[in-house]
Amino acid sequence: MSAPTAHIGAEIGAFAKTVLMPGDPLRAKFIAENFLESPKLINEIRGMLAYTGSYKGNQVSVMGSGMGCASIGIYSYELFNFYDVDNIIRIGSAGSINKDLQLGDVVMGVGACVESDFVDLVARCPGRFAPTASFDLMFKAKAAAEKVGVTLRAGNLLTTDVFYGDDPDSLNAWLSMGVLAVEMEAAALYTNAARAGKNALALCTISDKVFDRNDLMTAKERETSLTQMIELGLSMI
Repeated sequence: MSAPTAHIGAEIGAFAKTVLMPGDPLRAKFIAENFLESPKLINEIRGMLAYTGSYKGNQVSVMGSGMGCASIGIYSYELFNFYDVDNIIRIGSAGSINKDLQLGDVVMGVGACVESDFVDLVARCPGRFAPTASFDLMFKAKAAAEKVGVTLRAGNLLTTDVFYGDDPDSLNAWLSMGVLAVEMEAAALYTNAARAGKNALALCTISDKVFDRNDLMTAKERETSLTQMIELGLSMI
């Protein structure tokens, strides 16, 4: 059967039940070439590379999501609803809000606070929907972290649509509420998973510090140096 969407060129059955989803499609390529056995390129429409291969005998796919709720909202919806994917594990980068977090630390998003209209537009509830991760995937992540020796911080993320804001103090309010880090995709992913009755989890490596803009990873480091998080995600399969 031919591809059922305009955004993904893979045929039905090309994706594994679990998809690891970095934001950067070049990180998806890096993972496929360096971690997967017999990876096969299954999508390159719009440059959003996707591969299916195996890791320690288990089939897994990896695909870029792009940046922001709108982009991951399209791809995760189509994977859940058209390609019958059961689990999406976001493996992305985030900026630390919690001042104890250091570059390279791995954060698990139990829930996602929101600075975006995406959740309200999708979850048309009489109150405010709270995007949260799948307990089953969080449980697997905790067990995998202990196995591979990764220190995992768990708590709320902040998903925002704005990368360049005009209020430099706006994150202090989120800091006061114990939010760990800021990124741009988790809330949309969690909302689509809930809507589809599927599972989602965001694992994020701290790549910069929002209160110290000079302390950050380079673009190349973000692409290739997030090994702990990648191995953690793959160990959950």
